Order: sequence, then structure tokens, then C-alpha cells
Amino acid sequence: MRLTQGTFSFLPDLTDEQINKQINYAISKNWSINIEYTEDPHPRNNYWELWGLPLFDVKDAATVMYEISSCRKQYSNLYIKVNAFDNTRGTESCVLSFIINRPAYEPGFELVRSEDIGRNQKYTFRSYATAKPEGSRY
Repeated sequence: MRLTQGTFSFLPDLTDEQINKQINYAISKNWSINIEYTEDPHPRNNYWELWGLPLFDVKDAATVMYEISSCRKQYSNLYIKVNAFDNTRGTESCVLSFIINRPAYEPGFELVRSEDIGRNQKYTFRSYATAKPEGSRY
């Protein structure tokens, strides 16, 4: 199963050249950029780990590409994404987010059904990756 979250998620993985173009676009809009990684890609997991500090006022895509390369080197078998934030309205709003690295094997999600009050059925799903202890999921 292929995880589909963020912009471009239904397309084939972006090349470094395509990632560089997206970063240049974000820089041209004066958006702040950060890089995050995780073992648990559940759609409601908003708390991915931040790689370094957010890159405010970056004027050169090479700086971001260097940080991406460093993160990939450290966490080559985890999900890594790039986010861009627009602060023109006084708040940081995520305006662009896309996955730039995936593990070789993506286990997918399990649908869990349970009975609720009045025999109503409730459905949730959880990532198969979380069945293993943190640090050994992939």
C-alpha cells in the first residue's frame, strides 16, 4: 500500500530536481520551510519529528536541499516530508506539504470495527507500523 498524504501524493515520487523546483516556488512566495520525519504515518498523527529548526527567510533552495539530504542520510527508511508555511496573515498556515522519502516497505492500515452503545458499529483504523516498538517499525 502506498501512503497518500499531502500534495502530489497520488503522483509518482518526486525527483530531487522536482523537489528543488517546489522549494524554489515556496521561497519565491516568502514561505518558511521545515522538514519532518516519522515512523507512524497515521493521517491523524500531526506530531512528526522536526528535523533541525524551521528554515525562516531562506533565499537559496540549496540550503533546504542540504537539510533534506542530511535527514535522508540519518532516516533513510522513514517517512520524510517538506512543509511550507505562509505567515502573511499573522499566523503560520501550512500551504504546501509533500512526502519526499518513504520506507522501502509500507505496511498500510488495519480497519478496526467495534460495537458501541445501541449496537452501533464504530470504525477506526490504525497503522500496522505501530504494532512494533518505536525504532524498529521498518
